[in-house]
Amino acid sequence: MSTRDDNKQRPDDRLVLANQVGRGRLKIFLGMAPGVGKTYAMLDSARRLSAQGVDVVAGIIETHGRAETKALCESLETLPRRTLVYRGQNLEEFDIDAALARKPTLLLVDELAHTNAPDCRHPKRWQDVYELLDAGIDVHTTLNVQHLESLSDVVARITGVRVAETVPDTVFESADEISVIDVTPQDLLARLADGKIYAAPMAARARENFFKPGNLTALRELALRRVAERVDHQLVGYMQANSIEGPWPTSERIMALVGPDGLGSSVVRAANRIADQLKAPFIAVTVENPEKLRSPAKESGIDEALALAGRLSGRVERLTSQDLPGEILSYARKNNVTQIFIGRAKSRRWREITGKSLVIELIRRAEGVAVHVVSEIGDAIKPAAKTTKTETTSAAQPLDPLFWPIHYWRKIVPFFSGLAAVGLMILLCLLVRGLATGANVAMLFLAAVLFSAVSHGVRPAIVTALAAFFSYNFFFTEPLYSLAVREWHDLLAMFVFLTVAITTGTLAGRVRNQALAARARMIALSTLYDFSKRLGSKTSIDELGHAVVLQIHRLTENPGVLLLPQADNLAVSYAWPPDDQLPERDFAAARWAFSHGEATGAGTGTLPSSQWHFRPLKAAGVTRGVFGLQTKSAPRGDVLETIDSVLDQGAIAIERINFAAGAANVHALTETDKLRSALLSSISHDLRTPLTSVLGAASTLRHDYDTLDAAQRSDLLSTIEDEAQRLDRFVENLLDMTQLEAGVLSPKKEWLDLEDTINNALRRLTRELQARHVIRSFSPDLPPVLADSVLLETVLINLLDNAAKHTNGSVEISATHEDMLAVISVTDDGRGISPGRIERVFEKFYRGEDETRAGVGLGLSICKGLVEAMGGQLSVESPVAEGKGTRFTVKLKMAAPSGKPLHE
Repeated sequence: MSTRDDNKQRPDDRLVLANQVGRGRLKIFLGMAPGVGKTYAMLDSARRLSAQGVDVVAGIIETHGRAETKALCESLETLPRRTLVYRGQNLEEFDIDAALARKPTLLLVDELAHTNAPDCRHPKRWQDVYELLDAGIDVHTTLNVQHLESLSDVVARITGVRVAETVPDTVFESADEISVIDVTPQDLLARLADGKIYAAPMAARARENFFKPGNLTALRELALRRVAERVDHQLVGYMQANSIEGPWPTSERIMALVGPDGLGSSVVRAANRIADQLKAPFIAVTVENPEKLRSPAKESGIDEALALAGRLSGRVERLTSQDLPGEILSYARKNNVTQIFIGRAKSRRWREITGKSLVIELIRRAEGVAVHVVSEIGDAIKPAAKTTKTETTSAAQPLDPLFWPIHYWRKIVPFFSGLAAVGLMILLCLLVRGLATGANVAMLFLAAVLFSAVSHGVRPAIVTALAAFFSYNFFFTEPLYSLAVREWHDLLAMFVFLTVAITTGTLAGRVRNQALAARARMIALSTLYDFSKRLGSKTSIDELGHAVVLQIHRLTENPGVLLLPQADNLAVSYAWPPDDQLPERDFAAARWAFSHGEATGAGTGTLPSSQWHFRPLKAAGVTRGVFGLQTKSAPRGDVLETIDSVLDQGAIAIERINFAAGAANVHALTETDKLRSALLSSISHDLRTPLTSVLGAASTLRHDYDTLDAAQRSDLLSTIEDEAQRLDRFVENLLDMTQLEAGVLSPKKEWLDLEDTINNALRRLTRELQARHVIRSFSPDLPPVLADSVLLETVLINLLDNAAKHTNGSVEISATHEDMLAVISVTDDGRGISPGRIERVFEKFYRGEDETRAGVGLGLSICKGLVEAMGGQLSVESPVAEGKGTRFTVKLKMAAPSGKPLHE
């Protein structure tokens, strides 16, 4: 829930409108009680729409034997019901799969608050309706006001009957249209008397209990007021969504305090009702005292109340502090809370007298904040406990009777441990009675108390202190073996001992509880920190799945499984303990969690009969996978928060891996486009030009052979040979680059004479170098080099050809040796390479500062790849002298100076 004090269109409003596109519309026919004519009105409206050509189907209609309702049903197509066997009885339920397969324009679903049979997909019919709406089907349904979740307490006070089947208020608020079916209490009682609602015996009981004039009047008022509030909310929402300026009321902020007193759900409902009336947001807050560990039952009650607050659009906060009133009021001041709702269970009078009552302390210390106290309700509402227990059996399974002895034994072991420590001290003091004085005995008993406090907490420490007090009196205070005390100073010493023992034991127990709580938080933080570090090193989905499942398994000690999408289905990516199978029923819950992005399975409202609890991995609004935890109920609130944090980090890591893969694909496509463009460019010059020269020379020789002299014929043949060699080098470069990129180039290294290899390269470039002044410089007694003769010659040809293209003066090639390496340098005296571009000369498709120059730009890149494949190094230097020139240097292994080859 959010405040409505901004007349601008909010992003949330735009998002709501966007999410409604493609979703079905929901219309609720609301009544104050059974028998007002909701179903009849719905069928009558559907009949009129059907006459107008709308495809209307009755999904499930409860006629309750009423003739008028049956008559209207006969004029509409009705889906067959699904028959289920439950506890030996045949139950007929709404068939949601048949409805989705039929997919009409409008579907009629009666009794929105109905609870489905256990084997149905959803426990509640309103969840079936939500799935139909998501499928784009319009739904008309019926609802009585007493079934609204926030009003269940109020209705119980009015009628004395606790309604077991409720619908979250968010469902009511999300309806696109509400139609109130209103009749006066007198007319409704007349219908009841005429037998139009229930049969005679049941009608008599209903008239005595539920159908009383006062009850019906109150329910009618609730229905009308609830609809009026919704209309007001719709008006404000419409004005904000359409940026209509107007007078906006100032809203207050409501806080609901949820504690272990069992009144959390009632407090949340009361706060939500006031928040709705005041158009104010409400926050559900629970404060944990690290000195007091909550029992699993109380923790489950708190989680249930906070979950209810979430369903009622409230914000949930978990705080930690030893000073509960101070933390609550501090949070209230920081968040501008104006009203606080708190439950007040039946407590001991001494807490109020000593100032230990949280309610009294809040009222005393609150300034400018209204405190509303929600107390336990009377006998008329006592059935609520049973109803709540029944509704939450799926989330908190009862303890198996076979485990009762183990369960209670674990609870009493800490107390027996403290008593055993006292017994051990008694035995020790009796053995050394002559050496142990009163003070020494007291210190030994105090050690037993401290042991119990540090090991098991406050309560066992207090029991141990009492046991030590009576043992000290019985065994070591005159008269011995009696609880009587002879001397006053002994009595004083005993009570001083008891006070010290209880105080130190209590303090030590609190320190232990604080240490345990701090350790639990440290483990959670350490878990998240270690996991986040490990995620940074994961480069594949498989590694990530292993890390996520193993991390949560260490946290919960329960089996876990991660399912990721493969093709059109989910598949087990990783599981711990290792297992790649899930029962089909559990797989259905996992698929539901993936497709709808919601938690399903054990402890949830969807497929709760599953033995697994599934949670989606979502990043950037997209579900990337599903994590499953084998458990009979949902994890505790704090554990669930840690699990969600791990899953959020895992989803972000999956997103990162997908982005990296996408970036690699984009890079590959970019390189492919570059190669395609380069090839097209080269076809226009590097291929077409020499081909044109070859064709021209060959055509001249063929047609004018007899008219040409010997010198002319020789020149034409030289042209054909040179241009063919040029084509051969170009194709060879392309093939070499392809082999380098594929990683399949395998040099055949052997010991070569470097001077012969350089001369061969110069001979193949005679035409290109004929206008250049070529300078050769070789060191005397140059040892052989370890290289592939073909590849090394290709490197030298490319380097010399590149030098010839960038100078009209001289090209120098030299070969020397240094530090057991052969050093080959190719230097030109051209204009050189600017400093900002020298690092790019070995990039593929880079063609220097003149991008319009013909050529592919692969030569130098191929040279670097070939040299490195032979185990050498290629570097560039520019300028060389007087601000001009470029030098490429190749370093390769060579033989020892004596001529003996070096060991590779």
